[in-house]
Amino acid sequence: MARLMATATCTAFRGTLEGSGERVGQRVLLERVCFLARLSRSLTGALVAARWDEESLDVLAAGVDERGETLPSKGWMAMRRLNWPRTVTAPAGVYVPDRVRRGVEEYAARTLRLALHRRTIVTAVLATWPADPRRRTEGEWAALRAVLPAGVSGAEIRNRTRQIRAYLSAHGKLPAGLCVLEGPPQVAPLVVLAAMDRQQVTLARVDAVTARLRVKLPLRAAPASGRDWAWHVIDIHLPAAVAPGAVLHTPTLRPTPAGRIAVDLPHSRPAPATKATGHRVGLGFDWGVNTLLTGVLGRLTGRGPAQRVVTDGRPLVFDATTVSASLHRLRGHREHLAAKRDHYRALADGLGSPHPAWGEHLDRARVLETEHGRVCARIRHLNQALARAAARWAVDQAVALGASVIYLEDLATLEARGHRRGNARLSGQVRGTVAEAMRHLGARAGIVVVTVPARGTSKLCPGCLNTLTHHPAPDRLSERGWKWAHCARCGLSMDRDHAAARRIVSRGLLAQAHTVTDRTTHTRTIRTTIDATVALVRRPKKTTRRLRRQRRAETAPPRPRGPKTNPGKQRPTPSRPAAPRGRGTRRTAGQAPGHKTSRRMPDVRTVPATTPTTGAVQRPAGHDTQAPAAVSGPVPGHGVPAPHRPEEHLLPAGRMRLSNRTCRRRTRAAERTGFHHLHATQVHPLTPRIGPHTGDRTRPRRARKAWKPQAHTEF
Repeated sequence: MARLMATATCTAFRGTLEGSGERVGQRVLLERVCFLARLSRSLTGALVAARWDEESLDVLAAGVDERGETLPSKGWMAMRRLNWPRTVTAPAGVYVPDRVRRGVEEYAARTLRLALHRRTIVTAVLATWPADPRRRTEGEWAALRAVLPAGVSGAEIRNRTRQIRAYLSAHGKLPAGLCVLEGPPQVAPLVVLAAMDRQQVTLARVDAVTARLRVKLPLRAAPASGRDWAWHVIDIHLPAAVAPGAVLHTPTLRPTPAGRIAVDLPHSRPAPATKATGHRVGLGFDWGVNTLLTGVLGRLTGRGPAQRVVTDGRPLVFDATTVSASLHRLRGHREHLAAKRDHYRALADGLGSPHPAWGEHLDRARVLETEHGRVCARIRHLNQALARAAARWAVDQAVALGASVIYLEDLATLEARGHRRGNARLSGQVRGTVAEAMRHLGARAGIVVVTVPARGTSKLCPGCLNTLTHHPAPDRLSERGWKWAHCARCGLSMDRDHAAARRIVSRGLLAQAHTVTDRTTHTRTIRTTIDATVALVRRPKKTTRRLRRQRRAETAPPRPRGPKTNPGKQRPTPSRPAAPRGRGTRRTAGQAPGHKTSRRMPDVRTVPATTPTTGAVQRPAGHDTQAPAAVSGPVPGHGVPAPHRPEEHLLPAGRMRLSNRTCRRRTRAAERTGFHHLHATQVHPLTPRIGPHTGDRTRPRRARKAWKPQAHTEF
């Protein structure tokens, strides 16, 4: 078993002073947390700025001190070993406890260590600066990749190249390093409580949904002594993502611009250990433009040199076309707001403060800045929701199909090129977030996520390894396009992403012996390319039908035994006597003799009848005189909100529930992915046993006995 770490964001609403028992409201508690966060930010920013030079970064990169001893992994201990915090002192008259200084030093050490990755990329780009920065040759790319660490994406390389090119055009020379290229990193107002001990903070779990945080906060903005610090007891409601058996770790306090106290609570839970090799069944997913994920199931059959990959050919599609279009529209709106904001700022700078329109331009720029931040938050939240939905769907598919590994294209070799609008959407995809979420959810289910090389997955045919031709549609093979793939040798004709997914799962299963695990991030990658054909096999029908019928019988509601009965009924309903076949045997008042009653005559009156004696008009039978009249107006549904009433009384048992705001039914896509306009392949539990049996390739699958899942344990 392994330990799976995650972070849940909670909210602190109120607290209590431990000494006096006085209740502290959210406003006062937020004010005191802000006191500590601002103090931490000022000290951390001063420490980072004091050590923002190439010599200090060289010491951190080496990982040893002046005596040649290895620096501790904890940041605050490494900073004190190097005697760096002594150069930064607190403001005059402000008392800062030693445990708070630990949090400041830990925050500064994490910020400087994060800069080492950017520094490595900038150093490699400067060492192999190309003749034409806008377009590198194959040799220049090879030289750059040789000095870069593994896992650096092409987008990072191009972003740093653009940054250096802008510095070169402004100063006329190349920068000496990262510290010259950019200034010290910005520090956010937050409090890292993980570096503090029990003298400053404690955390205990009260029950399954509540945790109690004890933290010493300042009572004023500039505490002069230890009396200005007091213990506050804060009860935190744990979200559903934190399991009852999870181990809680010291959180981080972070005041938000919306006036909320965010508590970033790390927690760990046991998870099944995953293996890098020995997989027989896996899923391969290809990144797309509109279809975010396109996958296929693959199974490794045979032994030794005779092993090959077979697939059932069933495509697994996560189509996010509408969400991608919404994100593209929001990005365009964000760029438009940023352009207008910069325009008003330029106008204000040109006019100067004495001009009467100077303040008006600044006010407009301030409004546009606020709207720009809101649009950015909307894009960020939509990206995160889409990434979580895609990762959850992919892991559910792997669990249902019995796969133990998921293969993805390596993002380090992917970046959009050209000037098409599709490439703009492609560059803005949330692929990195999807991959991280997929790794986390896969670890909880015991499924490993491995990346494979992306070069050439859409170029060759998965059936015969011939070069594919791409066309707009299957009925337009004479035109050049992008979406549809066609092979002239074997006649393969399918979606481009579907063909690439077959090649991805084949590369992963055949080259799983070359899986490399990163020691820092624990991500697994395959850098060796093994190309082989993928055979298409049929899924066993008898076994599948038997399992489907068994599943249907288990999930169906139980039927009552015996004949249908009514509790208030003592005897069966007598059948209505049939009319004799003679002519004129059934007559009513006022009916001529011999007139035959029509079988289509209604049993109730449909028009008012007049009583002969009183002359009163009676209502037709079946109408309730106490029922209110129908209200004229728009009918709920089709965008009109329905009245608030419990949905359980609107629909009978077993029917689909209605939406909260309209009378429309909730679609399956909304229940499965959280998006109403998103299409994804439904998750069906199917047997992973497809193709020939391992070690027996001559015997067809349908000639053997039906597979019994209770007696079979090997995939």
